[in-house]
Amino acid sequence: MGYRVGPGAGASASGRGLVRRRRRRWVRIAAFGVTALLLAAGGAGWAVYAKLSGNITPDEAAAAELARYDKERPTSLVKDARNILLIGSDSREGTDNSRYGRDSGTERSDTTILLHLSAGRGSATAVSLPRDLMVDLPGCRRPDGSRSAPRFAMFNQAFQLGGSACTIRTVEKLTDIRVDHHVVVDFHGFKEMVDAVDGVEVCLREPIDDRAAELRLPAGHVTLNGEQALGYVRARKTLGDGSDTERMERQQRFLGALVNKVRSNDVLLNPVKLYPVLDAATSSLTTDPDLASLRGLYDLVRGLRDIPMEQVQFLTVPRESYAYDANRDQLVEPAADRLFERLRTDAPLVVKGNGPPDSARQSLSGPPGGSHGGAHPGPRLGPAVTVSPPPTYRGNTAAEDTCG
Repeated sequence: MGYRVGPGAGASASGRGLVRRRRRRWVRIAAFGVTALLLAAGGAGWAVYAKLSGNITPDEAAAAELARYDKERPTSLVKDARNILLIGSDSREGTDNSRYGRDSGTERSDTTILLHLSAGRGSATAVSLPRDLMVDLPGCRRPDGSRSAPRFAMFNQAFQLGGSACTIRTVEKLTDIRVDHHVVVDFHGFKEMVDAVDGVEVCLREPIDDRAAELRLPAGHVTLNGEQALGYVRARKTLGDGSDTERMERQQRFLGALVNKVRSNDVLLNPVKLYPVLDAATSSLTTDPDLASLRGLYDLVRGLRDIPMEQVQFLTVPRESYAYDANRDQLVEPAADRLFERLRTDAPLVVKGNGPPDSARQSLSGPPGGSHGGAHPGPRLGPAVTVSPPPTYRGNTAAEDTCG
C-alpha cells in the first residue's frame, strides 16, 4: 500500500495527501516492532519473505528530499556498518489510535531510536533520542510545500515540520552520523506482532494500576499481550519516577525481552508462528526505497541471528535537564559526542545496567576504529601505545532479565 505526498516532504506528519491512511496511523513506541524484526528475523527462510514483500511502503518522498541535501550529509566512515533510524509518532488519527488521546491534527516523533549495526555484525546498539531534546532543526519542506526556517527547538518538532526527511537531517546534524536507512512503523503492527509471538514476558517489581494506559497488572513475571504491551511502554505518570527518561529505559527493557522472544527457536523455527510475526511487522513498515522489499530487508538482517544476546544493547543518549527549562533536555557533553564518535567509527562500547548514567568521560586514547565483536581488528600497536577500555554507558542488553 502506498501514499501520496508532496515531492521531497518524506513521510508526512500532517496526514494530508494520503491515499491509504491506515498505514499512517502511527503512535508512540512504533519503532519497537521493526527493531525486533531487524534484530531477530535474520535467519528466516526466503520463501516466507517472498510472500510478504508487498506489505512494505517505500518512502519515495523522503528519498527525494534527502537527495536534495546529499552534499551536506555526513559521509559513512566504515564499510558495511549500518545506521538505521526508527521513528514512531504520537498521532491520534484514525479509529485505532483515537482511543489513546485527542487527535490535534498534527504529529511529532514521540519515539526515535538510532540503531547501529556493526560491520562484522558482532553487535547491535540501539540509542534512544529523547523527544524533548533541544536541538538545531534545519530548514525543512512542510507538507504543504512551503519551507520552514532553521530553528532551535525540541527534537520531536522535526517530524511535525517535515516528516521523516526532516527528522533524519536533524539527527545527522546532531550526531554527524550518516543515516543509511530509515523506518517508520504503524503502531497497530506493534500490538499485532506481540500477539503473534503469544505475548512477551516482563518482570514487574510492583503492581501496576494505570487508568490512562488502561493497564492493571500484578507484580512479578507477567506475559503481556499486544494491548497490555502498548500500555506498558506508553505509561508514564504512574510508573517509576514519571520521567520520560525512565519511560525510555522501560521501553528498552521491553524491547530486549521482545527480541529474545522473537529470537527463540520456538518462533524462528516454527513457520506457523513466524509468518504472523513477519506479516504484522512488514504490514506496518514505511521505509526508504532500498529497504522497501523483503530482499532489501533480508540482505540487511541475514547475518544478525548470530549476534550474542549480550551484544544486543540498548541505551539512551547522555542527557540532562535543559539549562533554561527543566522540562526539556540537553545533551551531556563531552559524553554524548564521544558516544556519537564510537557509533560513527564503529568502535566498541559497553552497556551496563547498574552504575552511573555514563562513564564515557574517561579518556579514549588509542585509535577509535574497529568494529564491535572483533570482526575487523585494528592495526597492531607498538609496545608504547596504551589503549583505553571501551566506554561504559548505562542501559541494558537483550540477555538481561527484566527484573534486573
